[in-house]
Amino acid sequence: MRRLAALTGGLAAAALLTATAAPAQQPAPDPMAALREARPYDVLPRPAAEAEAAPAAAAVPAAVVDPMAAAAADPMAAAIHDPMAAAAGAQGPAAGPAAVAGGGAPDPELGNLPAGHGAEETYYQCVACHSTAIIRQQRITDARWDYLWHWMIDKQGMVEPDAETKDLILGYLKRNFSSER
Repeated sequence: MRRLAALTGGLAAAALLTATAAPAQQPAPDPMAALREARPYDVLPRPAAEAEAAPAAAAVPAAVVDPMAAAAADPMAAAIHDPMAAAAGAQGPAAGPAAVAGGGAPDPELGNLPAGHGAEETYYQCVACHSTAIIRQQRITDARWDYLWHWMIDKQGMVEPDAETKDLILGYLKRNFSSER
C-alpha cells in the first residue's frame, strides 16, 4: 500500500511540474515567404531611363499575337515540315494521314489497318488486347517488332499462334509499320 501511495504521490508531483506554463513558441517560418517576396527570374532590372518611361507605356495595352493564327494565315504553312510524314512514307500533303509505308488503303472493317496480305490475321490477333490505333501509330524497326512480339507473349500473356501465322503477322507489321521501309 505504501508503494501505491508513493507511486501516486510521484505521479501527482510530475503532473504539477509539467502543468507550468510552457515558454511561448515562435511560429514556424513560412517556407514560401521568400518566394513570394523575390523577383521572378524572368524580370530583369531595367535601365533608369526606361523605368521612368514604363508607367506611360503600361497605360497602352500591347497587342497580343496569337502564334497559331499567324501560322494559319501564313501561305507557307502548308509547306511546314511534318516529321511524321517521312516516317509514314507519305510524299507530302496529298498522301494524307492514312498513308503508311506498305501503301495499302485503310480497311474500316479491320480497324483501318492497311489492306493487304496478313491484315485480317493481324487484326484478330492484336485486337484481343488492344486497339488497332496502337498498331497504326508505330514506326519501329523490324528488330523491335520481333522484340515486341516476344515481350507480348512473355510479359503480357499473348497467346502465340502457330509459326505460319506468326510469320504472316510479323511480315505484315514489318511491311506496313516499319521505320526501315
